[in-house]
Amino acid sequence: METKLFDSELKVMGVLWKRGDTTAKQISDILKEEVGWNMNTTYTLIKRCIGKGAIERREPNFLCHALIPKEEVQVAETDELIDKIYDGSVDKLFAALIGRKKLSKEQIQRLKQIVEEAE
Repeated sequence: METKLFDSELKVMGVLWKRGDTTAKQISDILKEEVGWNMNTTYTLIKRCIGKGAIERREPNFLCHALIPKEEVQVAETDELIDKIYDGSVDKLFAALIGRKKLSKEQIQRLKQIVEEAE
């Protein structure tokens, strides 16, 4: 992903990824309820996302359509996290994640399966 989306813009994108195509008014209503933003704030963020090529505006009713898939953003954000915080070391990130909380046997088994599939 070449376009860097900030946390506030990701909130707008999150609504679209969860609900599919949504009007700007509906996005505004949802984010007012979830994070307390007013309509102007949400509309400004939608316009920023449009400017970055992350959202396409369609008519009628200023219908917003996500142009960037969630998975693409997840990969880019994860890569940035690994580079920024863990010096590019996936194993340091993995150790930090599994060391933070008690994992169930099912979660441990799934992680083993992921590692085996990566080999």
